[in-house]
Amino acid sequence: HVQLVESGGGSVQAGGSLRLSCAASGFTGRRFCMGWFRQDPGKGREGVAAIYTGSGSTHYADSVKGRFTISRDNAKNTVYLLMNSLKPDDTAMYYCAADHGSCPPSRNTGYWGQGTQVTVS
Repeated sequence: HVQLVESGGGSVQAGGSLRLSCAASGFTGRRFCMGWFRQDPGKGREGVAAIYTGSGSTHYADSVKGRFTISRDNAKNTVYLLMNSLKPDDTAMYYCAADHGSCPPSRNTGYWGQGTQVTVS
């Protein structure tokens, strides 16, 4: 049974930082893609960043390049999203996702976390 458990959201002032964590369990194999999406009410789900656990190759949305950093700890099956220089536009529910076959994860992947709220004021 695959589980993705996020933590680390919260409220922060503009210019501040937050670090999100996503712990994965139940995956077979050691190589898969993990990523973060975000969604604000009334908007579509936007891919933010992704990392392939095998090679460590990363992908970023243009809106977060230079501010967000995705990393992984394969021993813990955990992915982190360090968000610096946060802006009010970054306010959203952030979801962790995983995918065996696509990196960044497909929006149609069946593996999602429950979401963690990030609010920037």
